[in-house]
Amino acid sequence: MKRIHFLATAALFLGICVADTSAQTIVRLGWCARTISTAAAPFAVAMKMGWYARDGIKVELVPITGSTDCVKLVATREVPYSLPSSEPLAIIRQQGVKAKIFYTAYQGNIYGLAVPQGSAITRISDLKGKTIGVTSMGSGGVIIARALAANAGLNPDSDIRIVVVGEGAQTAALVRAGQVDALSQFDTQYAMVENAGIKLRMLPGKEIEQFPSNGFLALEDTLRNNRKQAVALAQGYAKGTVFTIANPVAAIRILWEVFPETRPTGIDEATAMREGTRTLEARIQNWKLEKAGVSRWGESSETHYAAYASFMEKWGITKGKVPAGELITNDLIDEINNFNQAEIAAAARAYKTP
Repeated sequence: MKRIHFLATAALFLGICVADTSAQTIVRLGWCARTISTAAAPFAVAMKMGWYARDGIKVELVPITGSTDCVKLVATREVPYSLPSSEPLAIIRQQGVKAKIFYTAYQGNIYGLAVPQGSAITRISDLKGKTIGVTSMGSGGVIIARALAANAGLNPDSDIRIVVVGEGAQTAALVRAGQVDALSQFDTQYAMVENAGIKLRMLPGKEIEQFPSNGFLALEDTLRNNRKQAVALAQGYAKGTVFTIANPVAAIRILWEVFPETRPTGIDEATAMREGTRTLEARIQNWKLEKAGVSRWGESSETHYAAYASFMEKWGITKGKVPAGELITNDLIDEINNFNQAEIAAAARAYKTP
């Protein structure tokens, strides 16, 4: 009897609930990479803790090749939500697609150009005639590489060559073989490449550091007609983010449980945890609110989005400037943040993994 009471108390403290799965609405979200990775920890935590189930939804992450395709699939209603970078959204808004980011997940810019540590390339302008590897041609890394090349005085159509090198260990193998000179990927991918034994060095590119990266995207009518669902989706992620920052090790163990395919094979558990923590820490730095000077989880800085819109116009990503108000909305942010962050963080620190 005491054991039952203890379990019930623990479940209440952590927010875990046992819900009728038949009553849950499946919510598909485009995950803008080919594979589920360590960066999905907040979703795993929200699933494990039952926060999504309590709100009557079951979130399904749908791997998609990159941000460009993530935006397209929201536009065509093949998925109601996705988590892309904002460049493809700015492009498609000019084609009449009414969609907005309603929760900025990565407040810091996760993108940038990297080279092997021993490379003779020290500036972006040194990339003339070089090959740059991206995770896919639908990745935001393609757009970023072209914009940064143009910003450095290069012609992105003729001075650089962009090729697909895949993710993680596959990328590392091609870098090691000398098949690419540089990479245009993002924080967690760079951490995974380094975990595979390739030390990287970021090229100077401070122009994009202030710009936001990925956020939850939906059509405007989806946000009007399914507001409660959109809030539940983002709030579970926000809670999962708070938990993950407070206890990364527990978050990784939960990730491995919920998404077993994310657990590395062929290495011992201590090494897997060390590498997983390193990858997760790379993303944690860009989750933090101070990166954008905001105070609420998911809040979009109109100042930073406006600056990015100007950058995109300047370097030909968009034809004309897209107003920040057409890219983002903070209308749901108060509801999304309607939870006790201190309790979530305390629960995370107290969480004991098996």
